[in-house]
Amino acid sequence: MPTAILTGQPVPGSSLEGDLRSLGFDVRPASDAAETETLLAAVPATERVAVVDARFVGHVHALRLGLTDPRFAASAIPGAVSVQPEARRALTRAVTRETVAAGNAAVAPDNLVERLGEALEADDLSVYRPELGTLVAAVPADPQERNGVRQAVLAVDDEAVRLRSAVKARDGFFTTYCISPYSRYIARWCARRGLTPNQVTTASLITALIAAGCAATGTRLGFVAAGLLLLFSFVLDCTDGQLARYSLQYSTLGAWLDATFDRAKEYAYYAGLALGAARGGDDVWALALGAMILQTCRHVVDFSFNEANHDATANTSPTAALSDKLDSVGWTVWVRRMIVLPIGERWAMIAVLTALTTPRITFYALLVGCAFAATYTTAGRVLRSLTRKASRTDRAAGALVDLTDSGALAEYLTRHAGRLPRIAPAVVALVAGAVVVTCAALAPYGSWLPVLGAVVYVLLSPAALLRPLKGALDWLVPPFFRAAEYLTVLALAVNADVNGALPAAFGLVAAVAYHHYDTVYRIRGNAGAPPHWLVRAIGGHEGRTLLVTVLAALLTAAQFEVALTALAVAVALLVLVESIRFWVSSGAPAVHDEGEPA
Repeated sequence: MPTAILTGQPVPGSSLEGDLRSLGFDVRPASDAAETETLLAAVPATERVAVVDARFVGHVHALRLGLTDPRFAASAIPGAVSVQPEARRALTRAVTRETVAAGNAAVAPDNLVERLGEALEADDLSVYRPELGTLVAAVPADPQERNGVRQAVLAVDDEAVRLRSAVKARDGFFTTYCISPYSRYIARWCARRGLTPNQVTTASLITALIAAGCAATGTRLGFVAAGLLLLFSFVLDCTDGQLARYSLQYSTLGAWLDATFDRAKEYAYYAGLALGAARGGDDVWALALGAMILQTCRHVVDFSFNEANHDATANTSPTAALSDKLDSVGWTVWVRRMIVLPIGERWAMIAVLTALTTPRITFYALLVGCAFAATYTTAGRVLRSLTRKASRTDRAAGALVDLTDSGALAEYLTRHAGRLPRIAPAVVALVAGAVVVTCAALAPYGSWLPVLGAVVYVLLSPAALLRPLKGALDWLVPPFFRAAEYLTVLALAVNADVNGALPAAFGLVAAVAYHHYDTVYRIRGNAGAPPHWLVRAIGGHEGRTLLVTVLAALLTAAQFEVALTALAVAVALLVLVESIRFWVSSGAPAVHDEGEPA
């Protein structure tokens, strides 16, 4: 149980102790800094501890925001400061200095808690100070001021603020106006019954998998049920994040579930649609795999661009200024958010088209919509990159290298590359990808031409490793490599022209894509890329591409389908086991990613 130390003389009639107990704190009073130091030393080192001024007046939710958020080592609001175990030593040092400064006086000096917060920041500790908005948190100096603050507390509905803050500040049109107005109340209902965000996330996944199963029946009733269940799954998907924000239930496991289940749900649904179409005599596996590749590459573009620029200095451009100006006009904000086909609009479109049309039409609409969205967003980011005068950091360059997913072959060639012409890495990656994809698409099955293309691809793969990726368009290197690998697998499976090849290719790309998403969210959580042994074990992008082309040249079409299946299972097992180990370990970051509404 976390501990709250109340410092100073108790105030008659104050509800502070009861409020802290309602938040799960064991409350202990301390009359001065010396007694605070004694009580602090008695609290187990593995527990959270808060120091709160006994004169504090404010909303319970203000205390919740300032004292219970697990994402931050230290946090504070006026009159209260809280630290996790990793920041305990800094708080102990600050309290000890206060004890010495007070000369062990029996009377607590004013503003002790405020000085503790300042001392933590002076100790190079990042102290999170949440935006309180209309919530009240204050330390009145006299009874008259205290009465005024109490009136201010009564004038603001704490619960209404809590419900509003449960909704993500930036979201898509469909989510904002069609889901969030009622899903926040579902989140509150779940919180009052002790349900956790992880349980709601799991329920959303199960619902989506049932929807995929309904779609796989290939019947009109199954398609209608699938569309309705997909929409309900999305409601639950919004609810889990709102529940996390409503009750501040952030966790390492929750970060992993939230980061990966959206993609698992969507891509499983694609597979269900393809199975359902096959039952009706229509083979749309190539469309399903194409949709997954396009959507995954869209995300890699987003992730790479953001990682390359989020900590860049002098990060301005005329294009960015125009975008900000457009955002100041209300209706343009929603139009621009809708045309990028974020997850809410995309899932609504898929659900409606599933219920009313056929899987083939659904995939055609999805491919057209996502292709337009990808063109729009990528073009805008290229313009920003070319017009801005930004200096990228070593951290950003390192993140881009991690996102390329280069394996042992690329590393070996890098060590023996010598001096090469200074060609832009993005150009090299684009040319390398175009060569291998073109060879795989145009050559008949069994030809060694794709192998030759893959060899060229491997020889050019060190482009991402030879020098820091700090150029204006170097963030395009990871998505170019992703597209090349995925499209090569798609082209070879199509050319094999045997039942089972495309579903096996779908499984392989899904397993590799999971690894790439896992890499992204580790980087976002400041936990670094997956371990080097894992990247080597699954071959890196260049090793996998070469292996698949060699298998296609050596094996019959039927044998190739079996080989793709075996490779998909092997990659999936390796990346899933390592990912689960990481995200449920105590060393993983306690984060809840707000992310983009993609």
